[in-house]
Amino acid sequence: MLPESEMPAAEAASSGALNTMFVITYVLLGVAIFFSLIFSIKNLFANPASLKKSLFVVVGFLLVVGIGYVMADGTDVSLQEMADRGVATTESEVKQIGAGINVFFILTIIAIASMIWGGVRKMTK
Repeated sequence: MLPESEMPAAEAASSGALNTMFVITYVLLGVAIFFSLIFSIKNLFANPASLKKSLFVVVGFLLVVGIGYVMADGTDVSLQEMADRGVATTESEVKQIGAGINVFFILTIIAIASMIWGGVRKMTK
């Protein structure tokens, strides 16, 4: 039922057999995501201490995202040069990309600092 190896990729991707496999994959992925979310939320609300800790983590992450967005500057890239290359962008898109990069760096610094802090605490005990 699979397309032949000589078939062009665009034609093979639109074949009925591959579309059916993609649909089955998406359905199974959706079922897995649904049940993992349901059981995670159920376990989260079963223990108030874990709910409080999770709330702190979510608020902390939102704070990091907010700081990353404030630190981002939408004028990092020449929009005209991007348009000349065929990539139409806006200042808002550039700012969102910059915010994502800033969030990545902030989370990397937090991860490295927590590993160092854990190592120092372990050595001093």
